[in-house]
Amino acid sequence: MVGVLDDKLAFVAAPDPILGQVAATDATPPGKILERRYDRPVSLLSRRIAQHGGAALIIDYGHAETSFGDTLQAVRGHRFTDPLESPGEADLTAQVDFAAVAVWAQRQGAVAHSPVAQGEFLRRLGIAQRAARLKTNATAQQAADIDAALTRLTAPDQMGELFKALAIADPKLGPLPGFS
Repeated sequence: MVGVLDDKLAFVAAPDPILGQVAATDATPPGKILERRYDRPVSLLSRRIAQHGGAALIIDYGHAETSFGDTLQAVRGHRFTDPLESPGEADLTAQVDFAAVAVWAQRQGAVAHSPVAQGEFLRRLGIAQRAARLKTNATAQQAADIDAALTRLTAPDQMGELFKALAIADPKLGPLPGFS
């Protein structure tokens, strides 16, 4: 957790009452980091979807399986920085644990359509065909820009694998485009 050490914000060990809330199955080996996430927003959304219908599409960078590690990042002035260095002056982010999101959704009666790598998801939806169609009337520079954007969104070494897509849906909807 975050605490104060030598008059500065620092990561510190959580006090025993906090540790007591961690389930035994979540025991973290010494030297490993287990990020804990707050499930309430996803649970509320999933319950509403299960009761009233609809779907939610979540696309973000993250991992398909829960694992140990530190995914907290801070960016200030387009550069990575210490997350605790200048509170309120840097953008903070952490990778989505898509496996946990799926579990939280299913506990509320919604269907979680497995996380799919963004590149695969977009290919299933026809991004290559759409890009080809856009290029038919494009200038050479526009066609190059379309190709660059397609690569950025779908290539494994760019956003194609790092970003994932997951859908939370009413069970009555059945298979969703891009997930089947």
